[in-house]
Amino acid sequence: MRRLEGKVAVVTGAAGALCSVMAESLLRDGARVVLADLNEDGAKSFQNVLAEKGLTETMTVKANVLERASLEAAREKILAQWGRIDILVNGAGGNHPKGTCPAEQFTEGTTLEDSFFGLDLAGFEFVNKLNFIGSLLPSQVFCQAMLKTGGSVINISSMSATQPLTKVAAYSAAKASVENFTRWLAVHLAPVGIRVNAIAPGFFITQQNRFLMLEPDGKTLTPRGQKVINKTPMHRFGDPKELCGALNYLVSDEASFVTGIVIPVDGGFLAYSGV
Repeated sequence: MRRLEGKVAVVTGAAGALCSVMAESLLRDGARVVLADLNEDGAKSFQNVLAEKGLTETMTVKANVLERASLEAAREKILAQWGRIDILVNGAGGNHPKGTCPAEQFTEGTTLEDSFFGLDLAGFEFVNKLNFIGSLLPSQVFCQAMLKTGGSVINISSMSATQPLTKVAAYSAAKASVENFTRWLAVHLAPVGIRVNAIAPGFFITQQNRFLMLEPDGKTLTPRGQKVINKTPMHRFGDPKELCGALNYLVSDEASFVTGIVIPVDGGFLAYSGV
């Protein structure tokens, strides 16, 4: 069953660990997929990988989710080639070490540098912009192409939007903003048939969080990684493919009356209090 036949999907951050898998899933469900990424070489390399699998209904565009001109140029290129945009996946985002706080809590022996008081403001702002503005600005630009035809927007939230995680102050605040924005935009665009929903992944290993979850050998859990596994009832990290069921459902006509929701794909993380 190819539920997305005839639809055009734009995936930002398409060369990333999670978004590349989601882009491939949309292709397999019948969509033509725009691989939008600031790393254009990475997007083209991924396009070649897809072609080797027989998935050729793709195009690549260089897109900086924090620059309107870059996004507008991408939109015009897409419309010139394929004439429409039906789906937007705001996948670009992630954490950065400069937006993290080394200490989980401030205790008697904690230095100011390792605590909230030592957070790098520039790093905090970068993480917030990348995740929140990096979802807002592409929505402003690409949804203009959906105003007459309707469409679907998928934002990427996180466990930390609902349960703020220690250390990642900037990321938690940014993802909470993404969830609030998802609901606001869903209401705003409902009269023109544009649905806006979000997926909240649990813990998946990416380049951004690998240093927090795994030791340098890439296999041994860090103490923080062990805490995550202990609080995940399925006692494992997610496989990126496990995001695709929620994604493909939300952007399909089967979800035509679904807007303004956030679906956790988390192995039970949010359901478990830890005791």
